[in-house]
Amino acid sequence: MDKLLHLVSFNVPLPADYGGVIDVFYKIKALYKAGVKIKLHCFDYGRGNAPELEKYCEKVYYYPRGKGFFYLFSDKPFIVNTRNDKSLLKNLADDPRPILFEGIHTTYFLRHPALSKHKKIVRTHNVEHDYYDYLSRSTESNRNKYYFKQEAIKLRVYEKILHHADHILCISPADTNYFSTKYGKSSYVPAFHPFDEVRTEKGKGEYIIFHGNLEIAENLNVVNFLIDNIFTEITYPFYIVGKNPPEKLINRVQDIPHINLFSNVSREVMDVLIRESQICLIPTFQPTGMKLKLLNSLFAGRHCICNSMMVQNTGLESLCTIVDQQNEMINAIEDLFEKEFTQENIDSRKKILENEFSNEKNARKIVDII
Repeated sequence: MDKLLHLVSFNVPLPADYGGVIDVFYKIKALYKAGVKIKLHCFDYGRGNAPELEKYCEKVYYYPRGKGFFYLFSDKPFIVNTRNDKSLLKNLADDPRPILFEGIHTTYFLRHPALSKHKKIVRTHNVEHDYYDYLSRSTESNRNKYYFKQEAIKLRVYEKILHHADHILCISPADTNYFSTKYGKSSYVPAFHPFDEVRTEKGKGEYIIFHGNLEIAENLNVVNFLIDNIFTEITYPFYIVGKNPPEKLINRVQDIPHINLFSNVSREVMDVLIRESQICLIPTFQPTGMKLKLLNSLFAGRHCICNSMMVQNTGLESLCTIVDQQNEMINAIEDLFEKEFTQENIDSRKKILENEFSNEKNARKIVDII
């Protein structure tokens, strides 16, 4: 019997260049490999068509995301209300295959009567109201602060729509506990990612790296913290690698000789920079979801230093050096910068990452549900 699926994505998942779309794209590839015939529905707001998706999908649909400030006056969250194209509803209703909604963003039609006979699955990428509440506290813009706070309030109320889902796929153990307690019918399916196997190399690198989307306030806050508190105290080479760094950051680091900024590099160059580093330094100030930068660091990099918020309840604690104070971070860097990464270290990673975080195995969990 054919395995059929509608997959509704909040964005066009190529290029796979930030956390959410990385999870979506590599999930599509893994489901295709597992024999699932996918009709992919994407909201496009600037990325355009991605012909490569047709290799893995039976059909690809593109829908415009709504524009205009008037969407802000609805009681529905902006991220949901702007993804309500009626042709999406028709295309879903016309084919009775199960529907996987990627993120609460895409659930505008989740309880619509036209979809009452479909099996409906929601992939949660965060506890979204917590995520937006954090954004409201981390931004410096009063306008953004107000928007994020209002969105957090709306998302907290709107989240009850998940009662209409037949199943929820959660991206982290902590999120699984949260959604299971509130709505039941929840499973832990870790983030999908670009790696089929651990690619970490033995030996030593010559620099420390932080990598992440530099358009996101959380990542900028971390980078500024590291510059202010760590790399004023020590002068090991520090590489900051990410998407669309703001002018303020570019200007800030250009006169600091031991800090190098790499912007908008390709996936291939990013992988090389991670693989050849000595330490991936990736703390976070936001304990939500599963940070894909953590998986990228462990699958490809050598030593990984992070804080408790990054790794707590992920099952990856034993693979990282966990520090929560400035002096602890400096001490850990000084200790690990000269320490070779060994085959024993690599084997420890393989044991955990190639089992629990196997794309193939996690795709089978979804196949069993649909």
